[in-house]
Amino acid sequence: MPIEQAEFGRTGHQSSRVIFGGACLSQVSQSVADETLDVLLAHGVNHLDVASSYGEAEVRIRPWLRREPGRFFLATKGDERTAAGAREELHRSLDRLGVDHVDLWQLHALADPIEWDVALSPGGALEAALEARDQGLIRWIGVTGHGSQIAATHRRSLERFDFDSVLLPYNFVTMRSQYYADNFNALYETCRERRVAVQTIKSIAVRHWAGRPHTRSTWYEPLERQDDIDLAVSWVLSRPGVFLCSVGDVDLLPKVLDAASRFSGAAPDDATMSALADRTSADSLFV
Repeated sequence: MPIEQAEFGRTGHQSSRVIFGGACLSQVSQSVADETLDVLLAHGVNHLDVASSYGEAEVRIRPWLRREPGRFFLATKGDERTAAGAREELHRSLDRLGVDHVDLWQLHALADPIEWDVALSPGGALEAALEARDQGLIRWIGVTGHGSQIAATHRRSLERFDFDSVLLPYNFVTMRSQYYADNFNALYETCRERRVAVQTIKSIAVRHWAGRPHTRSTWYEPLERQDDIDLAVSWVLSRPGVFLCSVGDVDLLPKVLDAASRFSGAAPDDATMSALADRTSADSLFV
């Protein structure tokens, strides 16, 4: 069953509410990547999100774009903070993707205060993004980040520039922090008012590995059971207009997509989510 779609901010694109998170392709073969494409198509996913820093992910989806021309809203990200570095990084991404433009280019992991100021000041990455938009190399400009401060930082970013999208963590345990919840909720309302797309990550994160063997390609320990993933995915998707970026592990991806395809629109209550957090010993990834 296809995953429901929603308008992706002000872009006019009807994106699947689960966006494919390309980090899961960073270290897989092309054959595994192509099998992943078939899974995405079966669930109606029509929005891809990669980054220049995701290993070989941009290279892995290049054949997808040839095989399925015009099917996907294409997004990538750059980590350079100066205009010169960002220009070079963007052109490298376009070359690796095999395209002449992307729909969305995002300033990636923009959290550090000094890097933030460099990127958003004259001579910074934002300047390169605006030039690229004028040249038709990108259509929309976004900003992403991790950490306990990122919702507050994104609010500052939107005061500095009218970004078209934001991306940040959102799950039940993270939102237990009153500080994070207050800033996330305020950011969400601003984005709704200004038609800025809200993309969320870490929907099925449980905790840091903390010395335990890494059995998944994610940098955090994820939920594994389908019924637990169902709850976590439903909790995210129950927030109107929010998009969920899928998990960074190709073997867990089908479970996330399956959960989203069966999403009924109802939110699990707090007692159910608290029980899930207790049963899995969930803890915030961010201090």
